[in-house]
Amino acid sequence: MRAHVSKRLIFASFALTIALAGCASSGGGGGSSRSSPSRLTMEDFTPDMQSLNLLTVIQRLRPAWLRARGNSVAVVYVDGNRRGGTNELNSIRIDEVQRVERMSGPDATMRFGTNNDGGAILVTLRR
Repeated sequence: MRAHVSKRLIFASFALTIALAGCASSGGGGGSSRSSPSRLTMEDFTPDMQSLNLLTVIQRLRPAWLRARGNSVAVVYVDGNRRGGTNELNSIRIDEVQRVERMSGPDATMRFGTNNDGGAILVTLRR
């Protein structure tokens, strides 16, 4: 009888542990991109930002994206095409932007090849 109760207790403890682990890893972000440090979407841009360029908005919302990594700065890609350094973000109006993502140096190098050590800023424009 004792072994039967002990097995139930072990099973119940295991089930509770699994349930709590599932809750802890769900993120709780509600699907909003605001919880993502590597992505900005149209939902993140407030109405007062609509007249600004993308560089100014990134400086306000994600300034770490613009910091140099070692001797390298992030490379800007617009709709998959390489544009150059972060100064290119000055020429993009925020009302044209659908999504902006920041890739780490290793991820950018794997996707786009060498000379992306500082990472990449991927801009997707509205169609």
